[in-house]
Amino acid sequence: MIGAVRAGWAVAATLLAPALRLNLSRRAARGLEVAARLPERRGIDPTPRPPGPLIWMHAASVGETMSILPVLAALRGRATVLLSTGTATSQALLAQRLPELGLDGHVLHRFAPLDVPVWVDRFLSHWRPDVACFVESELWPNQLAACRARRIPLMLVNARMSDHSFTRWRRFPGLARHLLGAFDRIQARGEQDAGRLRLLGARSVEAPGDLKFAAPDLPADPQELARLTIELADRPVWLAASTHPGEEVLVAAVHTRVAATHPGLLTIIAPRHPDRGAALAAELNAPRRSAGDGLPHQGIWIADTMGELGLWYRVAPIAFVGRSLIAPGGGQNLLEPARLGCAIAVGPHTGNFTAHVALLRQAGGLVEVADADGLAGFVAGMLDNPALRRQLGERAAASARRHAELPKQTAETLLSLLPSHVPLA
Repeated sequence: MIGAVRAGWAVAATLLAPALRLNLSRRAARGLEVAARLPERRGIDPTPRPPGPLIWMHAASVGETMSILPVLAALRGRATVLLSTGTATSQALLAQRLPELGLDGHVLHRFAPLDVPVWVDRFLSHWRPDVACFVESELWPNQLAACRARRIPLMLVNARMSDHSFTRWRRFPGLARHLLGAFDRIQARGEQDAGRLRLLGARSVEAPGDLKFAAPDLPADPQELARLTIELADRPVWLAASTHPGEEVLVAAVHTRVAATHPGLLTIIAPRHPDRGAALAAELNAPRRSAGDGLPHQGIWIADTMGELGLWYRVAPIAFVGRSLIAPGGGQNLLEPARLGCAIAVGPHTGNFTAHVALLRQAGGLVEVADADGLAGFVAGMLDNPALRRQLGERAAASARRHAELPKQTAETLLSLLPSHVPLA
């Protein structure tokens, strides 16, 4: 039965290959793919494989990529890492962060091949990884099957299994057991995720902690930070970070309400996907940073640049973290603002980050709001009570700095999977 399902998936993916190629071209035209690198999505790459041990790590998008940066640093000098991602935004982020971390030449970025058997086989034949590692919840049948066929050890790190995913996978217990059973080692981000993975048939599961707890502080350009700090001195300011469609209109309504009692209020909106900046600026009649527009004297400013979220969390210590006000939501990374001492609010829909919410709630470093009215009350309250704002931020920062040794431990586990005949550098 499982063999038939797997074969059916492989046949379906092969038949869809022409449509997938067309879709890639369309995505490139919309800026969602890097046109010059589309062949990588089909496993085509003329770059020579570097000598020595090579670990293939796959992180789907920005959040997963950020979580493993400390692991990449821990692997430096011990193995080359081929890091694949699936979005143009993650590629742009890595182009900035890898040089900052001194990882150029140690980490190679490529776009992941789509899950078409011939494309995956071409990718693996070229790169010949000694170990393959997937981040969080990446379970692509053809990729896993091809790795197993080549006897490449497999690891799943920071594994998560949300309520929705667990319910879905339980409908296909045999397939879940087959896919999860492919992994030689699984590190879950928490005991709840580990328990669900075990129930679905995973083996060698442990729960050492969430890599996102061990991530470094988001960076910020010191000159720009100094400039904006001076420019915003004594001005009321707050940030709506990682917002998703529909939330920005609610944030604008919050701004109007709070500005009535706080003259000169600046609301910074940093959308989760910066490519939405132009449309948001037009919709909200607001200036935007990527267009070179400066800070308004009062109003909304669209911060639609890549890699500057650490700057916004530092200049606006009152932060709402998006993808949480409108169902189904799911939430975004709360630990990034927590580490920087922000007073944080989220909406009610944070199902993908329940552990983070619970941690910050228990520490008294998070305010949960039900709707835009609640968010307006939070913003006004934090502006009116700086001492309470600092207290919330201090509690959040203290609770977020955990598992400092986890990236090193994860790197050691990955290295332990290298075949014994492959010498370490």
